[in-house]
Amino acid sequence: MYKRIFCSLFMLALVNSVATAGVIVGGTRIIFHGEKKETAISVANPDDHAWLIQSWVESPDKNKAPFIFSPPLFRLDSQQKNVLRLIYTGTPLPQDRESLFWANIKSIPSASSEENILQIAIKTQIKLIWRPASLEKTVHRSEMAKLSWSWQQGKLQVNNPTPYYMNFHSIDVNGKAIADMKWVAPFAVKQYALPQLARSGKVSWRLINDYGAITRPFEATYSSHSK
Repeated sequence: MYKRIFCSLFMLALVNSVATAGVIVGGTRIIFHGEKKETAISVANPDDHAWLIQSWVESPDKNKAPFIFSPPLFRLDSQQKNVLRLIYTGTPLPQDRESLFWANIKSIPSASSEENILQIAIKTQIKLIWRPASLEKTVHRSEMAKLSWSWQQGKLQVNNPTPYYMNFHSIDVNGKAIADMKWVAPFAVKQYALPQLARSGKVSWRLINDYGAITRPFEATYSSHSK
């Protein structure tokens, strides 16, 4: 019995240690400016063994996206670094707002000659936001402050009148945090379950900017009559 428990704990520790390894992706998001045909992101291997790197892009509904990685599959040796080129294929996208996709970078371990070694492929998924050339290259704080809030049938509603995706780090209503806030799309509204039943109050939110940094808080009041 004790041997079985020890083996289980050993395997759990091994899985945890492997799951935190893998390549390091040089960014938490990719902003693809519309005037460019391609951009790049780095991948580095800090481990003492090689990884096979497989990369692809998909739309939020898991369909094919108008972007390809080059190279899509390659070997990254120990302590080495490489650059992935991300190429826009030219399929038309909306010119008045941003478009969201997912960039996937999977690290597949090379075959090991050792026995009883658990090898796990690790996938990193980051946002790929295509920003048309007609928009500003950087989302300014003045744009982020344009979000408006209201009470709608027992839920908190946020309205995004801008052409940019607003990615939330946190939303607090009367000092209580809202869970699973994610983002609100351009020219869209989104509703959240309130942490407490209140037709009016103060909402505070922080966003994640183009560089993956967290903004200073924004504050506004909301009510059932807000617009």
